[in-house]
Amino acid sequence: MSAAQAIAADPGDAVWADAVWAAALLAVDPQGLGGIVVRASAGPVRDRLIATLRQLLPAAEPLRRMPAHIADERLLGGLDLAATLASGRPVAQRGLLAEADGGIVLLPMAERLPPSTVARLCGVLDRAEVGFERDGIGARWPARIGIVACDEGTADDPPLAAALRDRLAFEVDLRDLSVRAGGDAAAALPQASDVIAARAALASVTVPETLLPALCATALQLGVPSLRACLQALHAARAAAALGACGTVDEAAAKLAARLVLAPRATRLPPAADDEPAEATAGGPAEAEAPAAPPPPSPQLPPSPPNDAAGDRSEAQATPPFDLAPAQQADAQALEDRLVDAAVAALPANLLAALLQGAGSSQAGRVGALVASARGGRPLGTRRGSPRSGARLALVETLRAAAPWQALRRRAAPPGSAGLIRVTVDDLRVARLQQRSATATLFVIDASGSSALHRLAEAKGAINLLLADCYVRRDQVAVIGFRGAGAELLLPPTRSLVRAKRCLAALPGGGGTPLAAGIEAALRLAEQVRRGGITPLLVLLTDGRANIARDGKPGRARAEEDALAMARQVRAARLTSLLIDTSQQPAAAAQRLAAAMSAQYRALPHAGAAAVKAAVTAAFSAATRLAASPAASPAARTPPREGP
Repeated sequence: MSAAQAIAADPGDAVWADAVWAAALLAVDPQGLGGIVVRASAGPVRDRLIATLRQLLPAAEPLRRMPAHIADERLLGGLDLAATLASGRPVAQRGLLAEADGGIVLLPMAERLPPSTVARLCGVLDRAEVGFERDGIGARWPARIGIVACDEGTADDPPLAAALRDRLAFEVDLRDLSVRAGGDAAAALPQASDVIAARAALASVTVPETLLPALCATALQLGVPSLRACLQALHAARAAAALGACGTVDEAAAKLAARLVLAPRATRLPPAADDEPAEATAGGPAEAEAPAAPPPPSPQLPPSPPNDAAGDRSEAQATPPFDLAPAQQADAQALEDRLVDAAVAALPANLLAALLQGAGSSQAGRVGALVASARGGRPLGTRRGSPRSGARLALVETLRAAAPWQALRRRAAPPGSAGLIRVTVDDLRVARLQQRSATATLFVIDASGSSALHRLAEAKGAINLLLADCYVRRDQVAVIGFRGAGAELLLPPTRSLVRAKRCLAALPGGGGTPLAAGIEAALRLAEQVRRGGITPLLVLLTDGRANIARDGKPGRARAEEDALAMARQVRAARLTSLLIDTSQQPAAAAQRLAAAMSAQYRALPHAGAAAVKAAVTAAFSAATRLAASPAASPAARTPPREGP
């Protein structure tokens, strides 16, 4: 069975083949392509891909593994502590990135890299060098590296940093792949000897004038927002041509680059031709005028997937590429159409479904705020200080701070103590730690008579579904109900799913709508939760029609003023909040309340519990991502006013 037949027989074989081709192209040009994002948990499939990359690299080139919480001195270079203490003078040592010059750096758990480490990696990828200047010494070394970022994140983890993802050309998803995938087609995939020959021929590969315009137009049609992607696709096409022993980038190499670089970054499907003749679908004049089929790919390159795109773009939708001659523009347009078809055909099923629904593929991530911690969490470096109040002494950093001064201190030391390491109070360093706080979801439910019984039942059903999600994430939940003349804390913050469901089932309905009292009770509980180091999230289910004032007296006008005043206090407290309008039609009062709270707003008339739960989950993902951002401010979180 040929390689083409093997890949076509099993979709997993095609995924594995693309992953190996991405690894081979990276081995040919690591500096130009940046690296690969590998979405897979630790296991035999990911280990097999890393072993394949190791085999493709020349034997003398390093493949170094970088710990997620590596210190700056080990990453970038710094003071050689042992040599400095032995010689009595500062001695510099190279860091891991300089040691990996010309090779590959492997990043396990790349989604958990702290922003400072991501910034340093991005700077090294941009400048191809690394260095430091501190402790009285400075040095710079070349660091021409490629990166394999292993994204092991789940729904509760933050996504891979966008800045790092933008600098890595390829993305492969091996999460649903069997360890036996691609076995029959392995002989047709690149080998180490091919990589060595391709490196020697890479500088002599020429690029047609129509290729870069076609790649840029393809990226534009797919909604790829980064300009780096076009340059990375060009580098990938040149590397593919070198692997195929071609002196010029041909169409097969360009299609491979579009599939591997542009398709995983797509944010939309190409626009359809609105003015395409109707007879084109049934075979007619339009079919006769279609461009000729592209020539078959060279045997050294993998065949492109079948063309599933619906028709070619019309001339009215064509974008003239760059400043080319008319004949070159026509060639570039035809190449663009074929590249778009190849990229769309290579879209993963989950990404294609998300694009058809107009949704993105980003992950929500945890919503707890990042807070400083003295005893546990992820290390953020060190600071000068004494190990008091539970702070942990950073012994190595303390010795590193004391090492440059040992020669002076030995000369000033009493006789007989010159061989000791002398440490002063100014040398002491303590560890800086950071951890993500727990979260508590506070459900505030309008149980008044204005919320009809069937609407309250839908709210209860939706909260039961959301409670299960909170239980899986080990979040705390609390329930506040308001009706009649005031609000009542029905369930204090707890992780007990049984208690929450029992409390919710016993919630009665009817009476007035003391909306201000309900918001005030939620605000007090949120402040109490926040003082305990937990991040509160507020979900308010109401129709917004308040008729009981804060002091318990009836009156719609006064009740609305009090509710808006309490809502503005929620905004001032910078609480992440969501308001679900439970009225039969989207209500202006609920929209005004959401705006005053700076809350996400959802109007869900005639919705079942599952629809309410889905809307809450989607809205909360967006709201909590914004709230967790350090740059987020109450003024920036103006709620969108959406309908059903």
